[in-house]
Amino acid sequence: MPTDAEGLTKERVLEAYRTVLQARALDDRRFVLNRAGKLAFIISPRGHEVAQVGAIAALQPGRDRFCLYYRNFAAALACGFTPEELMLAAFARAADPSSGGRQTPGNFGSRRRGVVIGSSTVGPQIPKAAGIGLALQWRGEGALCYVSFGEGATSQGDFHEGLNFAAIHHCPVIFFCENNHWAISVPQALQVAGPGVAERAAAYGIPGVRVRGDDFFAVHAAVAEAAQRARSGGGPTLIEAEVLRLQSHSTDDDQRAYRDPAELAAEALQDPIPRMRDALITRGWLSPEADQAMRDDVNREVEKATEAAEAAPEPEPASLGRHVYADA
Repeated sequence: MPTDAEGLTKERVLEAYRTVLQARALDDRRFVLNRAGKLAFIISPRGHEVAQVGAIAALQPGRDRFCLYYRNFAAALACGFTPEELMLAAFARAADPSSGGRQTPGNFGSRRRGVVIGSSTVGPQIPKAAGIGLALQWRGEGALCYVSFGEGATSQGDFHEGLNFAAIHHCPVIFFCENNHWAISVPQALQVAGPGVAERAAAYGIPGVRVRGDDFFAVHAAVAEAAQRARSGGGPTLIEAEVLRLQSHSTDDDQRAYRDPAELAAEALQDPIPRMRDALITRGWLSPEADQAMRDDVNREVEKATEAAEAAPEPEPASLGRHVYADA
């Protein structure tokens, strides 16, 4: 059984578990809406949820800065986004707090939560996070920047430039790679040279840590240690969380066309959410009855969020150029 990270109380862990359930319930609902023709496009966090929430639980939304990537729906919830806000983005409604319905749903942004909006291209949030980390260092506030990405992004020049810059300047940055071993249809063996992503940290003289992404406590402990290092002036850390991609890359992809059916079936049995539930039941922190009650409550919340978002107004056509061209 995994050990507790310092300061991680039962109440905080149960709150994190509820966030994990929210992310999965939202994903299930969005997938159904996509297949019904109501949502144009989604990218699923399925299999990544425990790692994402475990990481954010070790940080301080509102104080720290977060450069998330397109699969980070669970991380966005952990940063304080509500299910309704994420559904507003999925439906591209005017009240979407990230972009007013102008970005694809996975581009999260919230000034008050410290979430810096990104783009749909792979990797540009990485050097951006290094620069934000340098600015936070100059301010001397003890804050840090957390940036997440898939292993496919580590083949981009953005990854190497970002790590190199952050390492040279001892920027308070946590580089968090969610390695699901597939960059769309390209397996890790054809995408990442060498044994993995964590080993690449050595080239920049910073710590590289590999952790099981289905172990909430292990992820939390790794990120908490990296955060302490960053806040104390020790510089950046690269963390590689090994996760599963339990859904195709996006709703425009079908991974059954290029993945072994036996592998997909085996991975389905390794879903991290039941593993987290069982760990909490073993600790005596959760009962099967409390688990079901929490799931029922989350499902009601997601239903309410869906109804509110679907009924919300669409952006006004006259606002098409807002934030694109300078106002006269």
